[in-house]
Formats: sequence, C-alpha cells, structure tokens
Amino acid sequence: MNEEPVYHIPALLPQVIDALNICREGIYADATFGGGGHSREILSELGPEGALYVFDQDEEALANAPADPRLTAIHGNFRYISQYLRFYGVKGQVNGILADLGVSFHHFDSAERGFSFRFDGPLDMRMNRRARQTAADILANEPEERIASIFSLYGELKQARKLAGSIARARSQQPIQTIEQLLEIIRPHISPKAEKKELAQVFQALRIVVNDEISALEQLLERSLDSLAPGGRLAIITYHSLEDRLVKNFMRTGRIDGKEQKDFFGRNLSPLKLLSSKPIVADAEEIERNPRSRSAKLRVAEKILIEK
Repeated sequence: MNEEPVYHIPALLPQVIDALNICREGIYADATFGGGGHSREILSELGPEGALYVFDQDEEALANAPADPRLTAIHGNFRYISQYLRFYGVKGQVNGILADLGVSFHHFDSAERGFSFRFDGPLDMRMNRRARQTAADILANEPEERIASIFSLYGELKQARKLAGSIARARSQQPIQTIEQLLEIIRPHISPKAEKKELAQVFQALRIVVNDEISALEQLLERSLDSLAPGGRLAIITYHSLEDRLVKNFMRTGRIDGKEQKDFFGRNLSPLKLLSSKPIVADAEEIERNPRSRSAKLRVAEKILIEK
C-alpha cells in the first residue's frame, strides 16, 4: 500500500480496494475525495487506460489531488454524480463508486471550520464554504421544536428537548455564534461520564443539517444506478446508524424507502445485490492506528441485470 497523506487517514483502505474489485482498465469514481488516500490507492491499481473521477465540495481538499492524467477532479456535491459523469461521457460505464461519509481529520483539526468542540471558533460546519447556511444560522433561525428534532433524529440524543430549550432561551439574549458559546449553553445537559460522546453527537447533528447530508446521500445512492455498469461495485463507508440503515436498505432493495419489490414469480427486482448482510469493520490494528475507524462500516453491493 502507498503511504497515507497526513491530511486524512483513510478508513478501511485495504478492505475498500478489495471490495471495489478493481479492473486495471476500468472507470471509477471516488465521491468523497477528502485527503485522497482511497483515490491514490485506486490509481495505484489502475493501468494506463484506467480513469478515476473524484468529487469534493471542499476546494481545499481538491487542492491535494495528484497530477495524474487518469484523474479528473470535480468540485461539486456527490448528489449530482450522475450528471457530472454524464457530462464526461461515462453514463452507465463506471466499474466502481466509493463514498466515505466521514469527516476528514483536516476539518476536525481546523478551528475556523467549526466541526470540532475541541477548539473555540465560529459555528460554521460547511463542507462547501460557498454555501450560505452555517450552524450558527440554524441555531439562530430554526424553531425550538425543529432544533429538538435535529438533535433527536441526527444526534440520537435523549435530552434533545432540554438542549433545544436552553438554546432558544440563550439566543433570545444574544446570538450564538461561537463554539464556546454553544458549549456553555449545552454543558448543563451533557452527562459528565459521556461528555465527549454526547458533544460529538450534538456537533454531528448540526453538521448533517448544515450540509443536507441525508438528502445528498439518498440522491447519491439513487443516481449511482445510472452510472454503474453491470457488475460494477458500490462501496459506502458509514459512521452512524442513520446512514448505515439507509445504505443497507438501499443496497438490499434498490430503493430509498427500503421496500422490496418482487415480480410475479417472487424474485427480488432490485438492480443491486448486497454482497454481505453484515458490514465490513476495522480490526484492532486499524482501530489503534486510526481510532475514528472504530465506528466505520463498509457495505458493498454489485449492480446486476434483471431478467425480464
């Protein structure tokens, strides 16, 4: 394996390469370029006629893209993957699509980006810095009930209503614009025994809404079907249960709602075949090297031809 860049340690790297079953002359898409660790390894497996299309909303990430004639870097949201690939003339021809839904170390370690509670800084959390809505905007403008719903649904926090109530009261006195302000408001409702976990859940919930991550993932999954060739692989790494359920159900049924469709003979009409009912997870050695991989789950499906 190639040496990994310090920008980000890629999760489940050997497992991803194995799952994609890379053909040397194939066409691949990395929907979440990030630090480029997965992409660099894909390139190392491709021959001179192979091609790799990489996507990222963050221009800072794409600045790290290697100068390789086989690589095309696209500054855009992966929810538009089929449109971008169609523009480059590869509709229905992609041999593999990868998406690692985690946040890079670079983002967590940059105080000005606002992704981590470890530093004070602006409540930003935008993956695409050209986007209008920040985390501060959500806390300022969303109704109290909506904020409670965000913490409950996307953070799975039992004290979601208490958190939302305290935020609503605090913002009536002054705008909540910094990480330190938010921490001061919510800490009375955070368990001291589970502080890191619960604060991470709060920030995760806000980040998901700022970047419209669930809707974007749904569109990526649906539109991947337009781009994959028969026999092509779809590999998705998730980090929390909401994403994982969505990916698993889609790969099993080919539908966002997870409802299985069958023909007259009772055959599953999904255009995808989930290659394993259980996700691929990190071993102890990887978790020691990269603690964030502890929660990583890799699911893989293959596009199949439905007999009429």
